[in-house]
Amino acid sequence: MRSIKSIIVLLLLSSIFSYGGLKDFETIDRANSAYQAKEYAKSVELLESIDTHSPQKEYDIGNALYKDKKYDEAINAYEKAEGVDELSRQYNIGNSYFKQKKLDEAIESYEKALKVRDDEDVKFNLNLAKKEKKKEEEKKKQQKGEDKDKKKDKKDKKKEEKKKDEKKKQKDKKEDKDNQKDKKDSKKNEGDTKKNDKKKDQKQKEEKKEDKEKKKEDKDSKQDKEGQANEKSKSGKNAKDKKDEKRPKQTPKKSEMTKEEKEKEQEIKRLMKKMGQKKTPTMMYKMGEPKKGERSKYARPW
Repeated sequence: MRSIKSIIVLLLLSSIFSYGGLKDFETIDRANSAYQAKEYAKSVELLESIDTHSPQKEYDIGNALYKDKKYDEAINAYEKAEGVDELSRQYNIGNSYFKQKKLDEAIESYEKALKVRDDEDVKFNLNLAKKEKKKEEEKKKQQKGEDKDKKKDKKDKKKEEKKKDEKKKQKDKKEDKDNQKDKKDSKKNEGDTKKNDKKKDQKQKEEKKEDKEKKKEDKDSKQDKEGQANEKSKSGKNAKDKKDEKRPKQTPKKSEMTKEEKEKEQEIKRLMKKMGQKKTPTMMYKMGEPKKGERSKYARPW
């Protein structure tokens, strides 16, 4: 890359001989100062303000734009700079492309420069661009392989996920089936439980009924026994009463007897003694009415 100082000299000579004034020289000097101070935008602005159409001016503008990292604008300026040293022009165009990682364009520009003449700097940058291109190709190839692997992994993953989903679906289906079966069994068991409970309740009711009937039977049996006992007791009592009726009535105590009763008792005793018995005579009566005027032989005058 040619220095801007040498370019300024060429432009100065052109101005002196072409325009015959010093104004362009002052602008070029200020542009050079701005370039040295790394004020590249200001240098470009001053150079563009020069009212002189020169390939050297475009070349200097291209250099300032290149330093300002405006590579596309620098390439445009270099392309307008036809007429300056072609090797330098193509070399700088190649460098601008190289900075943008446009390696094919950079290699093409370096090869154009070497056709003009042999140059070590151009050769070095050309080899560097080719190495970078090879690296990029290997990287792309590796990336392609990685993408392919990723794609394969993604496909395998998708296949695996699909397989998992299928297994999950089958599992869910089996679980649903099992749940339905469990529900059915539970419902059946519940129905059986209810049925058993119903049978149990019915059995309990029957047992209660049987107990009740048994109690009733026991009660009736007891009542029957009590009735029989009462009947027996009553019968015995009646028999006793009858027996007691046959027996002579106990005489009341003497203290309680009246005079008449005492006399009656004495008379009974007298009669019993007379008859040789210790009980009252039995009264015998004939069936039917006795004959009129006939008197029983057992009749007594009392």
